Amino acid sequence: MAALMLQGCGSDVGKSVLVAGLCRLFANRGHRVRPFKPQNMSNNAAVTAEGGEIGRAQALQALACRVPPSVHMNPVLLKPQSDVGAQLVVRGKVQGTWQARAYQDRKASLLPTVVESFRRLQTEADLVLVEGAGSPAETNLRAGDIANMGFAHAADVPVVLVGDIDRGHVIASLVGAHAVLDGPDRDRIHGFLINKFRGDPALFDEGRAEIAARTGWRDLGMAPWLAAAARLPAEDAVVLQRPGDGGTRRVKIVVPMLSRIANFDDFDPLRAEPDVDLCFIPPGQPLPGDADLVILPGTKATLADLAFLRGQGWDVDLAGHVRRGGRVMGICGGYQMLGARIADPEGVEGPPGSAAGLGLLDIETVLAGDKVLRPVSGQLQGGGAFRGYEMHIGRTRGEGLARPMLALADGAPDGAVSPDGRISGCYVHGLFADPSARAVVLAGLGAAARTGDHAVAVDTALDEIAAELERAFDVAALARLAGLPA
Repeated sequence: MAALMLQGCGSDVGKSVLVAGLCRLFANRGHRVRPFKPQNMSNNAAVTAEGGEIGRAQALQALACRVPPSVHMNPVLLKPQSDVGAQLVVRGKVQGTWQARAYQDRKASLLPTVVESFRRLQTEADLVLVEGAGSPAETNLRAGDIANMGFAHAADVPVVLVGDIDRGHVIASLVGAHAVLDGPDRDRIHGFLINKFRGDPALFDEGRAEIAARTGWRDLGMAPWLAAAARLPAEDAVVLQRPGDGGTRRVKIVVPMLSRIANFDDFDPLRAEPDVDLCFIPPGQPLPGDADLVILPGTKATLADLAFLRGQGWDVDLAGHVRRGGRVMGICGGYQMLGARIADPEGVEGPPGSAAGLGLLDIETVLAGDKVLRPVSGQLQGGGAFRGYEMHIGRTRGEGLARPMLALADGAPDGAVSPDGRISGCYVHGLFADPSARAVVLAGLGAAARTGDHAVAVDTALDEIAAELERAFDVAALARLAGLPA
């Protein structure tokens, strides 16, 4: 079956978006397409129908293919919990926490699992589009590699290398990769793509010709700056560090950037609302005193990020915000932080321990038991339907649960609300995507929800990106490289 792998000259060169766009492009041509990423590192994850978790980017790419996400689309997921350690998820299930050095020694043993998942996707598809991770030119990581060339050789998949011209030095990036790769890895690359070009593309004709002359790789096209990509869920937290809209909107919602922030695409629908100024607050800055709502986001390491929050002085800012009558909401790990106490007696997320929470909800959480991974739907207690998912470790109890934030479709309550209604929290991700639920949340702040269903906006953006790539890339050449019949 046909397959093609896009690798990059580095992280955040746009591989995920290009693969998503090509998935939609070939799906629109009537092909059965599947996305695949051998190994991903991200705390932004999605729940699959099997009750597993994969990288958010692969869930988006599955949407681009118009198929449900599967654990086989991202068989190895690393979820960072510290600077040197990460939770290892294999085919959707947690396999423990590994230090970086120990994982480097183990990762080669996962290659058969990775290839088996890839072969399974091939049986159900005309074309599998594969996304690499980081860069194959990181030659210090080549031994035992399963994310880039190690996988490409094992599965015999041709490779196209992507360079990001928006960063600059794209000629050096591509030519440099050619220089440092060994012969077999270099020969597996059949062409290159340029991404994120702004302006008149003819201005870079000489640059593209020079790359082709120096590498011998085929020039397969140059994508413009894809404005529609801003409407897609982001996977890499680097996007949170970019400037916002300047605070010109009426209702201010702020989200502190915890050190292990997770599933921050929860807030994309709020960002798109014209009456909302959504601000991610980086470390080193106080929470703004004029915020209408502070949302504590999900995190991969709740106790560690609770300590991080206090280290930034955000707990003091939050207390002042509450005294002034401000509202606070917690999602997943942020919800756990709002309680009286969090305990991790078994060291699930790090060293065993416990800590006092922020004391804004009458609940306590113990990080124990199996990880909850499931799609859910229901209603906010104030009205407004939602569809989302749960992805958490921990069991929460306390008198605050008598005032739940959500009513799930199966009749179970979820979350808690303070007696005055200004503090709330729940375990459900994706809460703001449905316009009716978003309208209820914004109405409580004195604003109106003006945009429609976020899923429709994402789907439309995918079609727009596919159309741009159809014009920008040599799609016929990409199809031939992949082995797709004419």
